[in-house]
Amino acid sequence: MKTTRRGFLRTWMGASLAAAAAARPPAAEPPRPDSDSLERILAEPVFRRDLLKAPVRIEALELLRSGRQFLVRARSSDGAESVTVPNNSRLLDVYPLLIKRVAPFFIGKDARDLEQLLWEVYRHQSNYKFQGLAFWVCVATVEMALLDLLGQISGIALGDLLGGVRRRDIGVYQASGNRGNTPEEEVNFLRRIAAETGAKAVKFRLGGRMSRNADSLPGRTEALIPLVRQAFGDALTLYADSNSSYDAPNAIRIGRLLEEHHYAMFEEPCEFDDLWATKQVSDALSIPIGLGEQEFSMRRFQWVIENRAADIIQPDLHYFGGYIRCTRVARMAAAAGMPCTLHLSESGFAYLNVLHFASYIADPGPFQEFKGATRIPFTCDTSPLVCRNGSVRCPSGPGFGVRIDPDYARTFRPVKDV
Repeated sequence: MKTTRRGFLRTWMGASLAAAAAARPPAAEPPRPDSDSLERILAEPVFRRDLLKAPVRIEALELLRSGRQFLVRARSSDGAESVTVPNNSRLLDVYPLLIKRVAPFFIGKDARDLEQLLWEVYRHQSNYKFQGLAFWVCVATVEMALLDLLGQISGIALGDLLGGVRRRDIGVYQASGNRGNTPEEEVNFLRRIAAETGAKAVKFRLGGRMSRNADSLPGRTEALIPLVRQAFGDALTLYADSNSSYDAPNAIRIGRLLEEHHYAMFEEPCEFDDLWATKQVSDALSIPIGLGEQEFSMRRFQWVIENRAADIIQPDLHYFGGYIRCTRVARMAAAAGMPCTLHLSESGFAYLNVLHFASYIADPGPFQEFKGATRIPFTCDTSPLVCRNGSVRCPSGPGFGVRIDPDYARTFRPVKDV
């Protein structure tokens, strides 16, 4: 049974507020939507088709490549065009699925039917048999290109196409990808990245990554947890990510150490697909548990939310198939009183993707991951897209609100062979 203290922690207070919160009356337990109510949420439309009156026929979806980098060019039959950035690191391995099985399905269709088309491409020629990261990365590639195209044509920002922008200034956290360095080295690294942006929260890695309880260095995790809190005091909100390092008993042990030092999230404590072990950890601890970056199944997210196997829901926009699918997850999470804070995978414009998602969903949590500016040359009239004092402004222009430098795009060539 989850405790009232757990309900408090779900409010996502910073560590600096913990002492004050302890004196307040206990918060009510969050709502527990049943499967029928979650099914109704999943059936609700996401994309505002009514905002576009005329058909938008998809004439071309081209994957463009320069070395190890990709762009996507979408074009409508009346000549409107958009250029977007996909998940480069994953497409290097899976782009044949995009070229052969996903992109061709959309040609000639009305892009305003995007929401239904996402279901139909899943069924098309038994594409569902490819379900997993490889398939949904390709679907997300197309979906994002078409959303930007629709935004360019309508003059409407992406967040307004997907329900309505609620906020433009987005708080961010800085994350370390280090493992195997000493606790002292990691603290110095965290100090540096927090200072670069003024971020009010940081996240670092524990354990050994899918390591069956082995640490990256003996004793590193147990030393690092209190050392980071000592280094930052109550000034920063602290998150920790084990990347599936532990079984349930060891995750509970580490989680209690995190609780002792007032951490605000314990991400992916157990092997990511062991939902039952994660629920065991979630039930045992008061620290909010984050889960979802590897997930590709809508039904498994539904199970996690209905059964409160985690507290912070973390789909990845690229791995899970794009904005529309992730929005459905966020709506289910909101019905259960859970924030939906995206996992950030590398894409060249990953931080821009996350900003837009956080701009319109009900509860993105207080901080979104920020890995720094892109090297892709672009212009943006409505935001500098830099982090200032821990916050980044989301663009408000059409679609994604940015324009990739045409000269840069011309260095890319269409991918025709697989």
